[in-house]
Amino acid sequence: MSGPDSRASAPVHVHGRAETTGILLVNLGTPDAPTPAALRRYLAEFLWDRRVVEIPRPLWWLILHGIILRTRPAKSAAKYATVWTPEGSPLLAIGRRQQAGLQARLAAGDHGPLQVALGMRYGQPSIATALAELRAAGCTRLLVLPLYPQYSAATTATAFDALAAELARWRRLPELRCVMQYHDEPAWVDAVAASLDQHAAAHGGLAERVLFSFHGLPKRNLALGDPYHCQCLKSARLIAGRLGLADDRWAVAFQSRFGRAEWLRPYTSETLQQWARTGVRSVDVICPGFAADCLETLEEIAIENRLLFEQAGGERLRYVPALNDAPAHLDALAQLVRRHCSGWPGFAGGPAPHAAAELAASRERALACGADD
Repeated sequence: MSGPDSRASAPVHVHGRAETTGILLVNLGTPDAPTPAALRRYLAEFLWDRRVVEIPRPLWWLILHGIILRTRPAKSAAKYATVWTPEGSPLLAIGRRQQAGLQARLAAGDHGPLQVALGMRYGQPSIATALAELRAAGCTRLLVLPLYPQYSAATTATAFDALAAELARWRRLPELRCVMQYHDEPAWVDAVAASLDQHAAAHGGLAERVLFSFHGLPKRNLALGDPYHCQCLKSARLIAGRLGLADDRWAVAFQSRFGRAEWLRPYTSETLQQWARTGVRSVDVICPGFAADCLETLEEIAIENRLLFEQAGGERLRYVPALNDAPAHLDALAQLVRRHCSGWPGFAGGPAPHAAAELAASRERALACGADD
């Protein structure tokens, strides 16, 4: 009789192997290539997600397949081509470096075997692929860390939808913990503030104004109870406070609108144009909601919005890069992981203070269930 995990090929349990803690990093995703065909596949998956577009399915299917997937892939591919690197997609290349950097930092602990994997909600490597990698490494404990500092149903929640769908196929489920947001995590706030300090030191000070630009959401999401808007405002306020910025030197705005519905305001493009028209000549833009640079930062902000600002009379718009794989960012993520793993073997508060002790305990459990090694 087949069960829900009958399609899974990786071994669920290996007798005698030490139990491993898995850390699953999740980001939004990226197309495989800057081509219309690759963008069509990517957008079809992304925009069909019920969490991303909350329109009745029959109507949305007609709009998506009848209009959007016929016109948008070519336009988006041209934009991706402007930011594509020799390593491929910036988001994926940076994500791999984040994965390796976090693995190196966590490997220094006494918590026994630990494996970090990277999964994308849309595209490759998928969340299912990353989970298979962790299961093959013997992970029986799993911490899921979506790389979205601010929680939204359209980002964090949909990552857990994909996680739950894949785990529904497993016979032996891992002990599971999830990080829902870290918008006010002190180490993360310090890392963002430090990146602005470094930017100022390299350019002779900050610009006249600093704009904190976050990815937008439909305004109705706020009314439905999504905390994203409030968390974005708090993140910006904390970062500005660390820098000692006067209230009239910074603002929050929202970018990346899609469709005709009203989205969270003020809009980034309109704010920059208004500032330029009222005499602001220089602006530094930072996007604290993005853990890694991608199309929305490298093209939309650094190219499109810079041009809008200049055309409206501004003189200089500088984009401050995302934290990416900066040491302070990876240190903050490692600290976040250790705290959320507290109580698991080898982590603070756990029963096994050393890796050797955990390995011995794991083998004893394996022998008790009939292993012959």
